[in-house]
Amino acid sequence: MWVGIISLFPEIFGPFLKFGVIGRGINSGLIKIDFWNPRDFSGDPNGAVDDKPYGGGPGMVMKAQPIFSAIEAAKKERGSDLHVVYLSPQGSPLNQNVLKGLLEKRNILLVCGRYEGIDERLIERVVDEQISIGDYVLSGGEIAAMVVIDGVSRFVPGLLGGETSAHDDSFSDGLLEHPQYTRPFSWAGRSVPDILLSGDHQKIADWRKSEAIDRTSKRRPDLLKSRTLTEKERKILNKNIEISNE
Repeated sequence: MWVGIISLFPEIFGPFLKFGVIGRGINSGLIKIDFWNPRDFSGDPNGAVDDKPYGGGPGMVMKAQPIFSAIEAAKKERGSDLHVVYLSPQGSPLNQNVLKGLLEKRNILLVCGRYEGIDERLIERVVDEQISIGDYVLSGGEIAAMVVIDGVSRFVPGLLGGETSAHDDSFSDGLLEHPQYTRPFSWAGRSVPDILLSGDHQKIADWRKSEAIDRTSKRRPDLLKSRTLTEKERKILNKNIEISNE
């Protein structure tokens, strides 16, 4: 997987790229990250890349040309088939399906805005997709870019220790993940559920599904509204509701 990043502050990514899944992916060659800084293409003696917004208002707006030139430089180096993504609170909400779709693009170019955003004309001309990581405002798109990179990297074949790990994560099948336990068996007066020690893989799978449906219905009922439950899952949900009402 290749990811290009356009950012005024590429140094922010330093520690993020050195550790964990991302660091392992880069070291193994499964992930490659490149940067372009719009300041290098500003044409201004002081490297200015922003200016006051037309029509008045607070803050500054990033100019179109420096970012456009950075994108063109990325395409010249990597090829023209780059999927250009602008990290924006006005974009589509990020979820597992969006991440899977990005992986299929193979070459992703993430544009990190700053200040009040970037000139709309640039978005109209070169941006293929806008993505939001939530209904809140950050100082820039760098943190959002890290979220996207971390999320999509989990689907890169061969990167995770277990090939099914990403598919078992929360949201992968539209549900929150079931509870997880490890040693010791007893901690702070609480023990691991006996069924996880039974060795019966089918019963364990059924228990995990039941727990996933139960906590999703309690913590994120909105997810169930957008997901079509199987007959078996609906029976589990109804049973959990009956137990809760007892």
